Amino acid sequence: MNKTALLLILSVILLFPFGMKSKNNEMTVATYNIRVINRQDSIDGNGWTTRCPHIADVIKFHGFDIFGTQEGFRPALDDLKACLPGYEYIGVGCDNGADAGGHNAIFYNTDKFDLLDDGTFWLSETPDTVSLGWDAAYRRVCTWGKFRHRDSGDTFVYFNLHMDHIGKVAPGESAKLIVGKIKELRGQFPAILSGDFNVDQDSECYRIISDSGLLNDAYDTAALRYITTSTFNNFNPAGLFMTENGDIQRIDHMFFSPEFNVKKYGVLTDTYRSQNPDSTTTARVPSDHYPVMVVVDLKAK
Repeated sequence: MNKTALLLILSVILLFPFGMKSKNNEMTVATYNIRVINRQDSIDGNGWTTRCPHIADVIKFHGFDIFGTQEGFRPALDDLKACLPGYEYIGVGCDNGADAGGHNAIFYNTDKFDLLDDGTFWLSETPDTVSLGWDAAYRRVCTWGKFRHRDSGDTFVYFNLHMDHIGKVAPGESAKLIVGKIKELRGQFPAILSGDFNVDQDSECYRIISDSGLLNDAYDTAALRYITTSTFNNFNPAGLFMTENGDIQRIDHMFFSPEFNVKKYGVLTDTYRSQNPDSTTTARVPSDHYPVMVVVDLKAK
């Protein structure tokens, strides 16, 4: 073998394993209503200090890379973060734009994502200020973050919300606001929207988003789908809620812009056991909502 051929072979060996890196932009995204801390849950055996480690274990076992939460007040979010080394979160409280009130925090694995920008807006007629929207019973917010996926260099914008569950006007108006804000804030980048919408797939609010042409429900586009029960469980592992049309009810939704390829969609029904005084055990769920998990990647440009 002559010297030129040997140098060429060595160059190829050095170039491909070490100098070139295949583009891997697969990510596991989820939405998880972690349930506000309250005294009655503790009385019923579903207290936060018991549930928090199990929520963290579900997240770690299933490998959530980035996920939106709902009903998290600052103490609970800090507890959860302490159980998830390597994760940070963004988001502010709905009551003052700082620490007070429920957050719709977005947690992300700092080894996999760089945070480029973030913000929060209120689901109201005055979204840029702390406010109560339309006929909603509580202040509601949507938190967003612009992230760069480190392995691939791809950038996307993630929106996470919790809609009102009392008002009749607020859900539809909030949906219109969300569509407009995503158009405004995403720029040219792909977008994700997740959250507890408090309405199912038969609602007008849901259709405003799904019919917008901006986003697709991951449930509809997934190549592989696993769903055996409703996303809300009311702390009952055997509970099942149906829509008026007889379908399994989904009130926790995940939408992706068309740039994403949705590989898998699942409603995760992990349980744990608590010990009773008579030595029997009770099956419990970590929250009154199941997490919805989706595996995606970005389509080749």
